Amino acid sequence: MAPVAADFDDPRFTAFGLFSEAFTGLTNRFAAQFDEHRLSSVEFEVLLRLARSPQNRLRMTDLAGQTSLSTSGVTRVVDRMDRGGLIRREACPTDRRSSYAVITKAGIKRLEEVLPGHLELMQRWFIDQLSPANLDHMLNSLRTIRDAVNPCATAGSDALDDEPAPSAA
Repeated sequence: MAPVAADFDDPRFTAFGLFSEAFTGLTNRFAAQFDEHRLSSVEFEVLLRLARSPQNRLRMTDLAGQTSLSTSGVTRVVDRMDRGGLIRREACPTDRRSSYAVITKAGIKRLEEVLPGHLELMQRWFIDQLSPANLDHMLNSLRTIRDAVNPCATAGSDALDDEPAPSAA
């Protein structure tokens, strides 16, 4: 029996490769700006997740589910950021085994320093590259994929953290 020839031109490789290359390119564009503010991309992600969460806090396990970190990785990052005064731990009043990560005033301040430049970079290198219709389609597609591969990514939120807030009209 002859070996099956590999299909190196399979469009699934192309789709995932383009997604990965775009993500890596964006991450590289953002890295220098984070460095200017003495933050790693992971620390920025943790601060932003906490700032966008109810009461500015998440259980450690929920924070792991919403980031690229394992539970032990979250513990290490939270410990480091706690020592730096950007976040603090709080004991869970209903479960002795759980604790919360909570963003501090210093963490909010650091995030406020980073956001204008970060939003400018996101606009230039991500949002401006897509038409409004393509952006809406992409967001829906990414939510579908996220919910399939990481269903706990919205854990700890009263509402989805990536849904737009209702207008006050």
